[in-house]
Amino acid sequence: MTDPVGKLPSELDQLPDRDAEETAEWAASLDAVAEHAGPHRAAYLMRRTLQHAEKAGVALPRLLETDYVNTIPSSAEPAFDGDEAMEARITAWNRWNAAAMVTRGSKHGVGGHIATFASAAWLYETGFNHFFRGKEGDGSGDQLYIQGHASPGIYARAFLDGRLTEAHLDNFRQEAGGNGLPSYPHPRRLPWLWEFPTVSMGLGPLSAIYQARFNRYLHNRGIKDTANSHVWAFLGDGEMDEPESTAALALASREQLDNLTFVINCNLQRLDGPVRANFKIVQELEAQFRGAGWNVVKSLWGSAWDELFQLDTTGALVRRLRQVPDAQFQTYATRDVAYIREHFFGAEPALAELAKLLSDAKIAECFYTSRGGHEARKVYAAYRAALAHKGAPTVILAQTVKGYTLGKGFESKNANHQMKKLTIDEFKGMRDLLGLPIADSAFEDGVVPYGHPGADSPEVRYLQERRAALGGPAPARRMHASAPLPEPEERAFKALYKGSGKQEMATTMAFVRLVKDLMRDKQTGRRWVPIVPDEARTFGMESLFPSAGIYSPLGQTYEPVDRDQLMYYKEAKDGQILNEGITEAGAMADFIAAATSYATHGETMIPFYIFYSMFGWQRTGDQMWQLADQLGKGFIVGATAGRTTLTGEGLQHADGHSHLIAATNPASLNYDPAFAYEIAVIVKDGLRRMYGPDAEDVFYYLTVYNEPKVQPAMPEGVEEGIVKGLYRFNEGSAGADAPRLQLLASGTAIHWALEAQRLLAADWNVAADVWSATSWGELRRDALEADEALLRGEQRTPYVTRALEGAPGPVLAVSDWMRQVPDQISQWVEQDWSSLGTDGFGLSDTRDAARRHFGVDAQSITVAALAQLARRGEVPASAVKEARERYGL
Repeated sequence: MTDPVGKLPSELDQLPDRDAEETAEWAASLDAVAEHAGPHRAAYLMRRTLQHAEKAGVALPRLLETDYVNTIPSSAEPAFDGDEAMEARITAWNRWNAAAMVTRGSKHGVGGHIATFASAAWLYETGFNHFFRGKEGDGSGDQLYIQGHASPGIYARAFLDGRLTEAHLDNFRQEAGGNGLPSYPHPRRLPWLWEFPTVSMGLGPLSAIYQARFNRYLHNRGIKDTANSHVWAFLGDGEMDEPESTAALALASREQLDNLTFVINCNLQRLDGPVRANFKIVQELEAQFRGAGWNVVKSLWGSAWDELFQLDTTGALVRRLRQVPDAQFQTYATRDVAYIREHFFGAEPALAELAKLLSDAKIAECFYTSRGGHEARKVYAAYRAALAHKGAPTVILAQTVKGYTLGKGFESKNANHQMKKLTIDEFKGMRDLLGLPIADSAFEDGVVPYGHPGADSPEVRYLQERRAALGGPAPARRMHASAPLPEPEERAFKALYKGSGKQEMATTMAFVRLVKDLMRDKQTGRRWVPIVPDEARTFGMESLFPSAGIYSPLGQTYEPVDRDQLMYYKEAKDGQILNEGITEAGAMADFIAAATSYATHGETMIPFYIFYSMFGWQRTGDQMWQLADQLGKGFIVGATAGRTTLTGEGLQHADGHSHLIAATNPASLNYDPAFAYEIAVIVKDGLRRMYGPDAEDVFYYLTVYNEPKVQPAMPEGVEEGIVKGLYRFNEGSAGADAPRLQLLASGTAIHWALEAQRLLAADWNVAADVWSATSWGELRRDALEADEALLRGEQRTPYVTRALEGAPGPVLAVSDWMRQVPDQISQWVEQDWSSLGTDGFGLSDTRDAARRHFGVDAQSITVAALAQLARRGEVPASAVKEARERYGL
């Protein structure tokens, strides 16, 4: 409802005004200022009043935007703790070598990026020299999420400090020989240096938030003192458009993660052009972060601007800076001073008068180079402010020039992200600008040289002394092997080995029951990290709520509505369960932090992340690659799996393809167990492979089903087959001369195959052996390894070929997945091969109807088996037609 003049009522209209006269006086004062001093002065006073109220603790909505100036004025900058001239020389060497490395590599056509590090160099160097804690000191050190396109600068620093050689730099992006450097931060490719893969943009900021949160989780649970660990995430302003970049801002604020700092390099450019051509990305980001509850520090202008702001007695300069869109400011950095005088200072008389006081050199310095992100003192002040702020995370918005110091051909040019090399003349100009002692003769062969002041030079000694004081080199990943975890007690597994008797139990419940028992293990139980995206009750996990507790840094500040029930909703500061809410991306970021804790913190954790199988890999497949790159370990569980077991929920809930997506990830070991005892064997073997004496850098994907079935006891001697992916579960029986075939089934499809086995014997005198295919993917992996061995001259028969060797008749494979899932192994099966699957979209109906629709129920399997045998002449062709009619197909 609106008032008579059409304005929406304010929430203040609902509050009683206890002193209307006083309110009117305040309003009249504001009107008077606006009339006599202008609306800009009135707005200024209002902003200052609101800022004062915020500092005084008065409960008011926060300002979402501040002026387009530095948060920390020059007068409030702390003393700089270092030798600025020395650090400038170190940074110059790193700038040079980063550009040289990419340029030299361009002759091999391998590319690389120069402009990003050129703009961000001081953001990194100031951190390395003063803030980033290494792993050789107390605790775990800091966690650094390096902007992927800035990797050449990090390699250049590692070259300067002696961790890399010229040969390494010359193998940038040339890894095939085994001695190269990966293009971006890839722990799997360079595990002693990189901790976090970041160049799939958007995943870095999301993961950094959950890493900071997991640090607190470890601390609050008493597993590791992480009080001195700080997470630094270096991001691009263009990268912040990725939805994952800002997906968890509220979580970081809500949990008061003051152990986290985002440093956003605001060079105003993305890959193709301006980030916000007609707007201002810094202001947009400030509002977004402040609205989410973050502390915001803007470091926009270098010291050359200080004089301009002191001369701006009318506020005209600050107003103009707020008005100019980013693309125009980018243009100022490339045009002459006359253009700037006309188009920037000519916007209003007060600015034109101010410009008369400025020399051309001063204007050029301000508009071409002087940015807050290019001065060590400004960056140092911002970092100090971030670490001093308590109760909320901090974002630093540092303005830079993309391509800074690379010359006019690079700086602020739209195309500079794709520009891979400088000419010799451009390098000479860069050398002169940076003041590097590199002679012209060093370029005589037409190749730009690397530069190094010497292993015992003042620059290298300073750099190494700084790093020693901060706890050793950075970035660095802990490489020494973690102590193996002790094996859990056998009784947890035995409970599933013996089956469920006459009681029906879904394999989802079997897995949950197993993990619940493993969490009680005296030695390793506390290291399990259950992760669930707000579906714990769906998966039967509510029994863990009161026993393990749901992690909350605040504990439980309320009385839960179900407190009088046995399985009440219990939150605790030392809770073990991470219940993320409806965010698969957040849950996966949790998993990655826990799965790599063995390296990040030297504390091995065992995460298991359980989710609707349809919404795991499909939504977060990119994060699965991040997990693989980061060498993570743990159990990912796709529950309510398959295309037909989740009745009634239709197309978008019906997963028939996650095993195909999972098969694309080389680090993922994918299993589709049919029975509870198979789950026990797989989990036990997984614990050995991931956390035992010869730990492997792999993770497991298990699919489990919500279909209750009687769980049989484990037959003897099947453990090897379960782990390798295939074993004969049940031999078929029929007449002495009966035709035979082999039915391979995974997951819940084993029950359809067993019923088909019965129908084939009873109705058609056909004997079918039923095999449990626990892992189509592991069978394929083994077969591929056999093929690779053959290329090396080694003879090796794939396991699937050996397992089925001599098995009579054709092979028919069936699963609750697309046919491509079992078809992965067809080329290594010597028998005639055919498969059935759930290709197509899902649909809402009963399980029986859905299986009949997809042609995978027992009757459909029976008809398909008879058709295979008929093609071989082992049953009459009429049997196929007769079977279709008998079963109503």
